[in-house]
Amino acid sequence: MPTAIETDLDALARLLAPAGNVLVLTGAGMSTDSGIPDYRGPDGTRRVTPIHYGEFLGSVDARRRYWARAFIGWRRFATVEPNAGHDAIARLQSAGALGALITQNVDGLHQAAGTRDVVELHGTLAAVVCLACGARIDRAALDARIRSLNPDFDPDGRELRPDGDVDLDEADVAAFVLPRCPHCDSDLLKPDVVFFGESVPKTRVTRCYALTDAADVLLVLGSSLRVYSGYRFVRRAAERGIPVAIVTRGPSRGDLEAAVRLDAPLGEVLPALAGRLAS
Repeated sequence: MPTAIETDLDALARLLAPAGNVLVLTGAGMSTDSGIPDYRGPDGTRRVTPIHYGEFLGSVDARRRYWARAFIGWRRFATVEPNAGHDAIARLQSAGALGALITQNVDGLHQAAGTRDVVELHGTLAAVVCLACGARIDRAALDARIRSLNPDFDPDGRELRPDGDVDLDEADVAAFVLPRCPHCDSDLLKPDVVFFGESVPKTRVTRCYALTDAADVLLVLGSSLRVYSGYRFVRRAAERGIPVAIVTRGPSRGDLEAAVRLDAPLGEVLPALAGRLAS
């Protein structure tokens, strides 16, 4: 007798197989098997509160705290690798079973696995922008600059966060020298990601709406959809009669809109799905 997951997986495969254009939307749960924790536990309770955009802009101490934590976190974040779920998505896309992908993650792991046509809804940690002059800086180059400013800064890091930083004691943060823009000398350097309290660029949202409108199916992977920036595409699909499938652990905000819903590990579901659709 097939298990509940196998039955749900069969239903998912039946939904996706005849679809000519499957749009994928991924969240933090996609990268947990790579060692990057998500913002919420399986029960949906927030475990981590990231820095707010207004706080970052309004306080040099807040920027120092962020970059001290991000400097330590980047050492670990930059070494993470795609997991079996990322690899399965790339395989499914290469086989023509999946189309473009919208990710709420900022880790670049989809591209590292070989997935193409990726829209990074919330930006990328691999780049830094200066809010004063608009310069764009490679994150690795900034990391080298921070190391030269803080040669002895090496506090013990704690749990890596989804946005690439770690929690540090305030005493450690106080000793950190904040980097400045190499072009205009401002300290308003920010990773090229959308902070909480900040809006996703309108052109990016418009592109994602267009991808949603053109899809035959919207497949959501590893997201509770608690944040509206991702949930709006589920609502858009539902309003247009486009079937939605959701695979994530625990409840999601889009469960009522889902035609197929799996509460199962992505590391099991996606390789099995690739076995069915990409063989």
